[in-house]
Amino acid sequence: MPEIETNHRDSELFSPPSDVRGMTELDRTAFKKIVTIPVLKVRKEIVNKLMRSLKRAALQRPGIKRVIEDPEDEEGRLIMLDPYKIFTVDSFEKEELSILKQLNVNPQISKYNLELTYENFKSEEILRAVLPEGQDVTSGFSRVGHIAHLNLRDHQLPYKHLIGQVMIDKNPGITSAVNKINNIDNTYRNFQMEVLSGEENMMTKVRENNYTYEFDFSKVYWNPRLSTEHSRITELLKPGDVLFDVFAGVGPFAIPAAKKNCTVFANDLNPESHKWLLHNCKLNKVDQKVKVFNLDGKDFLQGPVREELMQQLGPLSKERKHSVHIVMNLPAKAIEFISAFKALLDGQPCGSELLPIVHCYSFSKDANPAKDVQQRAGTVLGISLEASSSVHLVRNVAPNKEMLCITFRIPAAVLYKNQTVNRDNHEDQPLKRQRTDKDL
Repeated sequence: MPEIETNHRDSELFSPPSDVRGMTELDRTAFKKIVTIPVLKVRKEIVNKLMRSLKRAALQRPGIKRVIEDPEDEEGRLIMLDPYKIFTVDSFEKEELSILKQLNVNPQISKYNLELTYENFKSEEILRAVLPEGQDVTSGFSRVGHIAHLNLRDHQLPYKHLIGQVMIDKNPGITSAVNKINNIDNTYRNFQMEVLSGEENMMTKVRENNYTYEFDFSKVYWNPRLSTEHSRITELLKPGDVLFDVFAGVGPFAIPAAKKNCTVFANDLNPESHKWLLHNCKLNKVDQKVKVFNLDGKDFLQGPVREELMQQLGPLSKERKHSVHIVMNLPAKAIEFISAFKALLDGQPCGSELLPIVHCYSFSKDANPAKDVQQRAGTVLGISLEASSSVHLVRNVAPNKEMLCITFRIPAAVLYKNQTVNRDNHEDQPLKRQRTDKDL
């Protein structure tokens, strides 16, 4: 028999039955429960008029009708009331009682036994009832097309298949739930994942900032939490600018830049990312504007990027009005790659305002993450960046772990051969700060 709750002051009134605690295989029928709800009996013809005046008192619960037929009177209706607000006639406010009197409604409260089922509970309520008391509940995930990507903690693993199924049940359009089972630490930036529930299909399609991307999620890197960052960088670009995307993935920086009529050179070492980058350039009709490479980041910088910079920053560069940007989104290692800029170019340095602008991503667990990133990047370049760079906080990745983007012009003393590097003071123009160290 379903459990019957009669105390409407009980905070667990709309929680699943207590005996689902510890369930590891989802049994939807076990979530049936009967609760006693206060109701008001009214004539069906005045329901619409009355509901406008009873917004405060009426039950507000997703998936539960606030007005149902009166089983004892086919011409009557029952208005479900909030059991936490309405206990007796005295619970109504003066204005509410006045409306009831005007419409000739008896304010006497009746009781109704309402059956709640699995469909009536939210995912967080279900998981809180199932998982051990006091443990963190996972109700959030990254959505990648039809895939819910979870990152479960150890104490949640015994319930992983149930959690996956609940995510599918409670989120329209989600047909597969997966869990990351290792960190992104391999060469190609993808991670091993386990399908918790639903279909095994990892081929997916996503929309981000009005662009469409298709890829095999099990073989490439994609993070929907970076959409704001992708658009932030795109907004810094002007038509005609040149963008070198060193770790391009499937194109979330390269494609919007190309749509903005920038000249784009996009590279990724992962053959699968390279394949889907080419595909997505065609899909978004920018394949004629993006030159795509499948190289190691260092080889890309010292090969195609060097060759293009020699032209862009050559003798005719004084006539050039566009900027050159280099995006390096590989937070775990990108700072190591900026060593490739040292003595990269031959010849006479161009004007400082024409020097390439680097947007380099990094993680930091330091108490002062902005200063930490500036110091690490400066150490690699052999020059201080604290007065000539800006640091933008991208997002909090984990407790005490931030993802940041440091932006700076490559000093001529670093970029060109046979130049003298002054570690503490160089001639290049400082960039306007977007965030100060204290902001982070």
